[in-house]
Amino acid sequence: MPGEFTDFGDFVQATLPGLLRYGHALTGNPHDAADLVQTVLEKMGSRWTYVHEKTGDPLAYVRRSMANAHVSRWRRTRRENLVADLPDTSPHVPDDPFEHEPLWRALRTLPPRQRAVMVLRYYEGLSEAEIAGALGVTQGTVKSQASKAISSLRMKLTAADIQGEGSDAG
Repeated sequence: MPGEFTDFGDFVQATLPGLLRYGHALTGNPHDAADLVQTVLEKMGSRWTYVHEKTGDPLAYVRRSMANAHVSRWRRTRRENLVADLPDTSPHVPDDPFEHEPLWRALRTLPPRQRAVMVLRYYEGLSEAEIAGALGVTQGTVKSQASKAISSLRMKLTAADIQGEGSDAG
């Protein structure tokens, strides 16, 4: 069979079912197999004289071309991962239970260094020396930042209490 086809149309007609089966084995589905066979046969049709005369076995040449084309396509599209169901586009994020807590709201308004000192001191339980080492400042800076933060928090929380009482009375 290798050298018996001088006409490209006869070659395609005789080998197409086997090429489709081979393509299906390569790609895993009949649709991609048909695309692969068509792509390779299109390229081979324009070079049929060379393939027929020089290779000696056009069917082996086509199969090798199909394998190479499939590997090239796989390399281009391997990052693509087709799935049957689309994942949720917006995962459910639970509400922060402290979102409307006055202390947390006031803490978020502090300057970054004061907020860091307060969190490290009262949430993490670090000493003034440990906070100074973590932030790269002196212990005196830690004390002054903590003092300013506490003073600011007191004012903000007192103001929030006064506004809260006024809205309850109305």
